[in-house]
Amino acid sequence: MHQIRLITLTSLVALLATAPVADACTRVTYLGPENTVVTGRSMDWMVPLHTNLWAFPAGLKRNGAAGANSISWTSKYGSVISAAYDSATADGMNEKGLVANLLYLSGTEYGPRDPSRPGLSVAGWAQYALDNFATVADAVAALEKNPFQLSGPALPGGFNPTMHLSISDQSGDSAIFESIDGKIVVHHGRQFQVMTNEPAYDQQLALNAYWQDIGGAAMLPGTDRPADRFVRASYYLGQSPQTAKPVQSIASMFSIMRNASVPMGVTKAGAPNVAPTLWRTVSDQKNMVYYFEDTERPNVFWVAMDKIDFKAGAPTLKLDLSGAPILAGDTAAAFKPVAAFSFMPAK
Repeated sequence: MHQIRLITLTSLVALLATAPVADACTRVTYLGPENTVVTGRSMDWMVPLHTNLWAFPAGLKRNGAAGANSISWTSKYGSVISAAYDSATADGMNEKGLVANLLYLSGTEYGPRDPSRPGLSVAGWAQYALDNFATVADAVAALEKNPFQLSGPALPGGFNPTMHLSISDQSGDSAIFESIDGKIVVHHGRQFQVMTNEPAYDQQLALNAYWQDIGGAAMLPGTDRPADRFVRASYYLGQSPQTAKPVQSIASMFSIMRNASVPMGVTKAGAPNVAPTLWRTVSDQKNMVYYFEDTERPNVFWVAMDKIDFKAGAPTLKLDLSGAPILAGDTAAAFKPVAAFSFMPAK
């Protein structure tokens, strides 16, 4: 037994030693009774993202913004999303309850652009899922076929947009998509409820298995490293009360996301992507409510999806968060008609 524990600890140390020091975001999916599914995420980044909320109808024509031979599509489903720079979908939920979360992963490799393949800027990856799929199973079946090649745009500040994508649906199914060595790797199943950033997802699972053996009641890792946040989020998810009451399930998710957040002012020399939490979202996939919390503002507000017109031909809408407005309660009526944004073009 001591030898097994020593081997496990040695493996853990090796994984931690090779994991890049990179922190940006945590994603958690709660599965409760009576088909309760709630997905939360934190957005950690080193510079402001100038995030606004958008409501897109079905029937929008999209372009993948990857230069020659960019993929194009028309959205099947409407969605409410949180945008970065009004040119990238970072997070959102569509009218069928599919949630997409785009998180940082430094080990991502898209490979050199092959113009013979349809291309998609990673700025549109999450939106592609929201626009096209009602369930995780449908998304996995389509995306496993590699219908496009991802490419990264040049982000403000010169940061490299190496990302991985999580999705979840109303049934509680989940999938994680990563581009490793230029190939899409998929982890599909209800058990994949937690995701952070580093290392690659299979190694995150191995690290968490070690801490499960120790038991969170005895000790939990407390740093802002992604592996530590994965362990804490997993442990507290397991401790969350099983409830079908939205007030309790939403409060539980926000408490987990706050525990996994990075305090303001946290930076590390030589690691520009170690960053404070800018905002958090919680998606109630059963009751179709999208919650948003800005860490610089005092209130949580939300969007009741049934109050947004997602039919083809309806206007694109935007909730402008510039100027730090103080919002509370349901903000669906505060969205204003605008032209839909184009995705940040791949370099």
